[in-house]
Amino acid sequence: MNNTVRWDIFCRVIDNYGDIGVCWRLARQLSLEHGFAVRLMVDDLASFQRIQSDICTDQAQQFCSGVEVLHWGDSPLEIEPGEVVIEAFACDLPASYIAAMKAKPSGLVWLNLEYLSAEDWVLGCHGLPSPAQGLAKFFFFPGFVDGTGGLLGEQAQLSARAAWSQADSEDYLGQWQAVDAHSLKVSLFAYENQGLADLLSLWQQSDIPVQVFMPEGLLLPLAEAALGQALPVGGTICLGALSLSVLPMQSQDEYDRLLWSCDLNFVRGEDSFVRAQWAALPLVWHIYPQDDDAHRVKLDAFLAHYLSACPSESAQALNDFWQVWNHGGDLQAAWHMLLPQISVLTTHAALWRENLIKRGDLATNLVRFVNSKVK
Repeated sequence: MNNTVRWDIFCRVIDNYGDIGVCWRLARQLSLEHGFAVRLMVDDLASFQRIQSDICTDQAQQFCSGVEVLHWGDSPLEIEPGEVVIEAFACDLPASYIAAMKAKPSGLVWLNLEYLSAEDWVLGCHGLPSPAQGLAKFFFFPGFVDGTGGLLGEQAQLSARAAWSQADSEDYLGQWQAVDAHSLKVSLFAYENQGLADLLSLWQQSDIPVQVFMPEGLLLPLAEAALGQALPVGGTICLGALSLSVLPMQSQDEYDRLLWSCDLNFVRGEDSFVRAQWAALPLVWHIYPQDDDAHRVKLDAFLAHYLSACPSESAQALNDFWQVWNHGGDLQAAWHMLLPQISVLTTHAALWRENLIKRGDLATNLVRFVNSKVK
């Protein structure tokens, strides 16, 4: 496929920053690394602006990092469809746009970019077509194993991560608090989690200093309640062995650097979860909770893959802590089992990243898939 063709990506923001985070990374990579003309249609520019500060919330059309951004509102989108159309996470395209797709000459490829899952059934569905509105729509699943689409990972960021040094980490974290060479550095990002109070209490009583870097967000009110004081954004408080800095909202590139700089990364949802894997450091995932507990199956499916080649004691410690962080339980016991395994888990995380690299990144795999469908 010629790189002059246009790719259209549609995104509805549901999970604050997760949906737009994934779509923005994909749009940038398709434009900057693959040279395509990319349009990103997004319904919530305010959330978009939080992760990309130069987005204007009052502009119907704008350009950012080589990508054309259109506000997807209630009025019909009167535009000529691109040759490749991606609806992210089954967001349902506008009727006016679908009508224009039907009128377009042959050669259009329509894809539904699905949510990330490690469940076995994904292998049987990845790449399959489904008739929709009289057109073929293909399901494209990100994933962790051969036979899936891989994970979003830009070459520029992978190269920057490889060049990142201990001195870089100290400089980066030093924006908020002076780095203690003997401390455990933790980035803390999660959905609302009732285990937070116990975790902060444990860290205050720790035998080693624990330096926490918490981006502002859903945890902030819970942390303030647990610690009994206001936590101003940009400020740092010290209580016992714990020193906690509340970081202002960061761009995607800045957040990547935070992950590279810490010893342990607490992440949530999909976007930060994937970035923590590319960071190649131990991570704790807070999966998006679902009413029917379907998230438990998804969590266990990932752990089965992630820990399959991990030494048994370390694998058990990480599994147990993830379960407690997501579902409740004895957090103190789980933490004391996890902490001695950080070094082994760091080695394991690096090996996991190497396996991800071998399977190719999602954008590149997506381009290959589209090329295979163009007649």
